[in-house]
Amino acid sequence: MYVLCSPCILSPSLRAKGITHPSDIAVFARSIGRCRKFGIDVVPLPCPETLYLGPDREPGTFLERLNNPEFATLLEELCGKVNKIIEERGPPLCILGVNSSPTCGVTSTYYGAEGDTPAKRSGRGVFYAQFPDIPAQDVFEFAKYRIYLAAPLFSESERTYNTTIAALLRSHFYEVYLPQEAGDDHAVRDKKEYAQIYRRNKRAIRDADIMIAIIDGADADSGTAWEMGYATGLKKTVIALRTDFRTTGSHERVNLMLEQASKVVSTKEELLVALGALPASTPRLGQTSA
Repeated sequence: MYVLCSPCILSPSLRAKGITHPSDIAVFARSIGRCRKFGIDVVPLPCPETLYLGPDREPGTFLERLNNPEFATLLEELCGKVNKIIEERGPPLCILGVNSSPTCGVTSTYYGAEGDTPAKRSGRGVFYAQFPDIPAQDVFEFAKYRIYLAAPLFSESERTYNTTIAALLRSHFYEVYLPQEAGDDHAVRDKKEYAQIYRRNKRAIRDADIMIAIIDGADADSGTAWEMGYATGLKKTVIALRTDFRTTGSHERVNLMLEQASKVVSTKEELLVALGALPASTPRLGQTSA
């Protein structure tokens, strides 16, 4: 189990001069931390730009400096090396890249201006474009793997379903905070416990990258609705899972404010698509999952 990784994520000094900021370094570190947490090997790719232009280079586009036969030959050689890795190890979970890179961009790349077309355009960089059948993720998205799972937890069926969703997410390499696993799991609580649970859950929402909220029922659970609102105020991504086929109006599947504050999905499969989840893998023996 491994990912192919743009080498600058491991060694930011390989990037062009002046484009790396402390926030980038933090994201790179979180991405590598995700791999370590879930036992995913990180296999660095060669850096075409460094090999061709050297490490001490200014930022530039593909058309400006790389659109020539010599670089095309280098790309062909590097693709052969990558294919050799895949032949020996099997397909990777994904290719991990850095958007905007002329070679290793995932959904955007500085290809270069042509006529009315701007220098930055949608699509993969020229190196990653050589592997269209392998899923690719931008490092900034890959680093968002800490999930707060908000849901009602007041019956056995609710708690069992919550556990099922948490297990599904963990099998796709997400770290999940589930309140019922953190002490919010019994009916009799004194005021001190209430305050502790409140503070603990608020902190977990602040620490999370993404909130997933289960909003089945005639109306969404009030605690879950509050958590969604708090996450929205913190500008967190909120995805709401509603398998209930009932609607609240001619144009609304659920409360208007909740629907506008989140992306609503109907199935576990749609949830994984909305997350951009990696393929699932059976956890290794002893692997940490929470």
